Amino acid sequence: MNHQEIVNKIDFSKIKWNNIGLVPAIIQDYKDNEILMVAFMNSESLGLTLERKETYFYSRSRNELWHKGHKSGEVQKVKELYYDCDNDTILVKVEQLGGAACHTGKRSCFFNKVI
Repeated sequence: MNHQEIVNKIDFSKIKWNNIGLVPAIIQDYKDNEILMVAFMNSESLGLTLERKETYFYSRSRNELWHKGHKSGEVQKVKELYYDCDNDTILVKVEQLGGAACHTGKRSCFFNKVI
């Protein structure tokens, strides 16, 4: 099934996209449930994620799609994908290949402990 067929098959109208067509996506390890990162998706990146079973996001700063791991090799294989009860957040459970989800080289982007 190609990207457009997937986009047409899934009712993306249920998702509450923000005013610029984005929705936050929480990326979680499918085995231990550790939160690895948060990014934004638009309908195209969500469709590609579903089609290819690897994560794709939309970069607000670069105004472009990006495939997680394209440059670093730290690819995320999608195991499960959900949207929340309010339809305004995506949860993607992944197998993190290469060990690091964060651009700093750490496993998770959430390493700055406050308390």
